[in-house]
Amino acid sequence: MTVTYTARVANARFGGFSQLLLLWRGSIYKLLWRELLCFLGLYMALSAAYRFVLAEEQKRYFEKLVIYCDQYASLIPVSFVLGFYVTLVVHRWWNQYLCMPLPDALMCVVAGTVHGRDDRGRLYRRTLMRYAGLSAVLILRSVSTAVFKRFPTIDHVVEAGFMTREERKKFENLNSSYNKYWVPCVWFSNLAAQARREGRIRDNSALKLLLEELNVFRGKCGMLFHYDWISIPLVYTQVVTIAVYSYFLACLIGRQFLDPVQGYKDHSLDLCFPIFTLLQFFFYVGWLKVAEQLINPFGEDDDDFETNFLIDRNFQVSMLAVDEMYDDLAVLEKDLYWDATEARAPYTAATAFLLQQPSFQGSTFDITLAKEDMQFQRLDGADGPLGEAQGDFLQRLLPAGAGGGLLGRRLSLLRRKNSCVSEASTVASCACTGVPDGSATECSCGDPLLDPGLREPEPEPPVCPEPLAPIPGPAAEPFTTVPIPGPRGPAPPWLPSPIGEEEENLA
Repeated sequence: MTVTYTARVANARFGGFSQLLLLWRGSIYKLLWRELLCFLGLYMALSAAYRFVLAEEQKRYFEKLVIYCDQYASLIPVSFVLGFYVTLVVHRWWNQYLCMPLPDALMCVVAGTVHGRDDRGRLYRRTLMRYAGLSAVLILRSVSTAVFKRFPTIDHVVEAGFMTREERKKFENLNSSYNKYWVPCVWFSNLAAQARREGRIRDNSALKLLLEELNVFRGKCGMLFHYDWISIPLVYTQVVTIAVYSYFLACLIGRQFLDPVQGYKDHSLDLCFPIFTLLQFFFYVGWLKVAEQLINPFGEDDDDFETNFLIDRNFQVSMLAVDEMYDDLAVLEKDLYWDATEARAPYTAATAFLLQQPSFQGSTFDITLAKEDMQFQRLDGADGPLGEAQGDFLQRLLPAGAGGGLLGRRLSLLRRKNSCVSEASTVASCACTGVPDGSATECSCGDPLLDPGLREPEPEPPVCPEPLAPIPGPAAEPFTTVPIPGPRGPAPPWLPSPIGEEEENLA
């Protein structure tokens, strides 16, 4: 069974992993103790032979061999080769678990799309989920040794209730030399189509949704088959194994302690027990044993997948969802927070301190700025914040030159029109005087927007259009007076010019 220690390391604390070092089941000690004892026994045998068996001349030759092996053993790239290999194996191991066919999504769709509270509707739903479970059993029986030991033959599958005898005949009569785990999925599709024809599935959209979930389930079964078929290339596994064992074969000789009297470099200390060599063996060979355990998680190691447990769980849950729980709803009631403006679940005394913590608003929420740094600045490079000095936004749009270009002429024309039409916006700087006979009107307009020194020369004074004919009124009032709206207030500082509004007035 899988070794789970998640609750023991829920909180990080001093020596948090130290309590895990004494576990035996699923530990590195259980995997490695035989190899470690074998390496230590060979090392001690060579050390004893060097000290007590060899003659002096043989000792000198052995010492040269030790120095040679110690010098060239570092050329074997154990860390590089082993690190990439274990990373690949762990990634493959987790992806295989993600491909385990779980029926949770499929059973929810079956319960929501296949209708009928009678026995036939119940039979449809249970049979559909039994076919899905049968497909999972067939593929897991093909890749997992634990499941195969549980269902060694098809007779065991029939006796367990995943397949009827009639279905077994159809399954065995299907002439195919390939793995037939996909056959129950085809039965599922045919049965779903029959339920649609009988009206148990009420529309084609529901049938489409049901078959899509079936295809996802069948795709996971197929990926398990492909993971079992396509292994990590054998040459990679061989390279890693040869690299690790050849390295420690060289360490058996190269890490021997030599006689300090001979004066060899780095051999001034004579010990009998190679502490750091054993630690190195523990780490590297332990790393290799981790890859050996994870490369096929469908075996019977301590940390392999619990395939039989998953079969039992999936079958029971799927039948509950489509049978006993079908159309089984509790009475609708108003929830506890029906009239609450801000719903919040209560906290226990152990978690009440969380109420005092402010909610996260953003990483810049607590940044403070000086008051002068929060003033908007003018875009023309002038000093001071926007709105303190009245500048001409349109002047920056005019090209340099005598005539000002087409844009300058159009803006000048726009100003002359505004001087007579938008009287309400220029009442402080424009005064139009009408001749008593109504034949002409003289306008004298000052432009508050442009600097007179920068304004281009105008060839002739602006001529206002003819005023409208007087509207005849009662005898006491020969003309009807139209009130002129009062002057506008100053424009907001973020609006550079009122020209846009005056263009709307002209339209």
